[in-house]
Amino acid sequence: MNSQRVVGVIPARWGSTRFPGKMLAELCGKPLVQWVFERASQARSLDSLVVATDDSRIQQAVEAFGGRVVMTRDDHPSGTDRVAEACDGLDAQVVINIQGDEPLIDPVLIDSLADTMIRETGWDMATAAVPITDPVDVGDSSVVKVVCAGDGTALFFSRSAIPFDRDKSYTCEDGLYLRHLGIYAYRREFLTTLVAEPPCLLERAERLEQLRALHLGGRIKVVETAFSGIGVDTPDDVPRAETAIKELMES
Repeated sequence: MNSQRVVGVIPARWGSTRFPGKMLAELCGKPLVQWVFERASQARSLDSLVVATDDSRIQQAVEAFGGRVVMTRDDHPSGTDRVAEACDGLDAQVVINIQGDEPLIDPVLIDSLADTMIRETGWDMATAAVPITDPVDVGDSSVVKVVCAGDGTALFFSRSAIPFDRDKSYTCEDGLYLRHLGIYAYRREFLTTLVAEPPCLLERAERLEQLRALHLGGRIKVVETAFSGIGVDTPDDVPRAETAIKELMES
């Protein structure tokens, strides 16, 4: 029987650079944060689920649909720092950082990450990746790539095309490239260690905070999945997300 409490935290700040207030952007009649919360609530592994925000408007919206919300500072440099603060008063051994801009987040993936952390105690963190099928994504710096060892240990994350195909011998169909998905499960004590450390040189260069975990010697398990999700990063993403939601509702 599992004695470890698993808590899901959805960081939801107001001040998105490309889409301020996007957490309250309406998709098919509901704010984005509600879609994320309701999908994450379907995960069987979570003992509790909270939204961590710095804005009273988001707080009011979450409370209006019956969600639990924790108010955090407005000066956090990353979602990870916000998640860590939200966990201060929570009883949790495993913490799952659920991206607030994924209205169709897969609850099965959340359960898979939680199960990995509970059953395999040697991991400090777990995250997810999906095979890249479009060659354009390989060279896209906004698409983060990850290289793994045979047991799924993350070796490195980069915005560059890794691994480098020197002889041009492979295609995406060969499964050479993996796209990293920004969902994380943390061992509670490692999360505390992580946010106490300043960004390392690699993290500052790539602008990828998971490199701080590798810099500290953290062991990160990468769980492969087939669904990359639908991210809402700009106002232009809203119609695409609504189409995906409607297709799901009709299926």
